[in-house]
Amino acid sequence: MPDSLDVEHFRSRLLQARDEILSLRESRNVSAAPVKLDQCAVGRLSRMDALQQQAMAQDNRQRAEQELVRITAALRRLDEGSYGDCRECDEPIDPRRLESDPSATLCISCASKREGPI
Repeated sequence: MPDSLDVEHFRSRLLQARDEILSLRESRNVSAAPVKLDQCAVGRLSRMDALQQQAMAQDNRQRAEQELVRITAALRRLDEGSYGDCRECDEPIDPRRLESDPSATLCISCASKREGPI
């Protein structure tokens, strides 16, 4: 872990992000519930709109769960003392990058290599 990192600052940010995701989990589960296809209750366009909203809610829920996994892993790295070290090259991740994404696992150089040329 880089010496200059304020680990408690990043721990606080990660815990806050985790709490936000967990507090929104219940509302996402309701939004992603199956859509009733009773043609007497709603028209065709309303059902299509409801299905689209359901798909978007499911996608949002999936992204939130993936972010929760990343946050949990970052908190584990904080506990282990490896937070802030690039998983590819073992060099310190720039604190500005961590400020932008506290769950980042790669330095900007290694992340750029993974993304490939634009």
